[in-house]
Amino acid sequence: MSGRPNIVLVHGAWADGSSWSAVIERLQAESFQVTAPQFALGPLADDVARLRDVLRRQAGPTIVVGHSYGGQIMTALGDDAPNVAGLVYVAAFGLDAGESIGDLLAQGPPSPALANLAVDDKGYAWLPEDDFVGHFAADVDPVRARVMHAVQQPIALAALGEAIDVAAWRTHPSWYLVAQHDEAIPADAERQFAARMGATTVEVPSSHVPMVSRPDDVTALVVRAAEALAATVSRWPADTEPPPRGTDQTRRC
Repeated sequence: MSGRPNIVLVHGAWADGSSWSAVIERLQAESFQVTAPQFALGPLADDVARLRDVLRRQAGPTIVVGHSYGGQIMTALGDDAPNVAGLVYVAAFGLDAGESIGDLLAQGPPSPALANLAVDDKGYAWLPEDDFVGHFAADVDPVRARVMHAVQQPIALAALGEAIDVAAWRTHPSWYLVAQHDEAIPADAERQFAARMGATTVEVPSSHVPMVSRPDDVTALVVRAAEALAATVSRWPADTEPPPRGTDQTRRC
């Protein structure tokens, strides 16, 4: 397929770039150029700046794929997102202007995966091992899940209270993967994010980390987005406007 976009993968809280390993292998096998940078998960502006730095390194149009809090990072790119051709949300926050994750989480009791956050003296929140293995990554082999817990990247609790100014999904075509058994972000909230952004949507029976437990499904959605954009991005210079947003199509896997 000519004119295919680059792929940048954005990890979320309590994860790192290695969480995308199985998806990276599959995308590379399809000859995509893939980058999965590490994010400090401190102030939101710093993580957005990091993403912008990575995007500037891409030679041409790029699809940004965000998991969990990674969705907040890529959404905060707003309408000034050079090289971005489309957005793929994987069990991710897809908030709008003026909204924060903290406000959303405060609307109900803590989800099982987030009920017992341990906040250190620097203000960073960590997931206990039992909650990580039993809820956050519930459909991952426990041996693998414990390794993921050991390398978790904590997030600054203050970052959850930060709101964005402009949502990138308002000016970029979007795709969304709903994790039906998510115990961190409720599946119904994910469906609401996807519906509001008019995203092409699929649903899979996974925990909060489908890129680990169901990498084939995640890869398929990214490839689907790339195929939809291929004819457009091949003639879309990086300094022009992205293609129009798509329409909502839901498929359950």
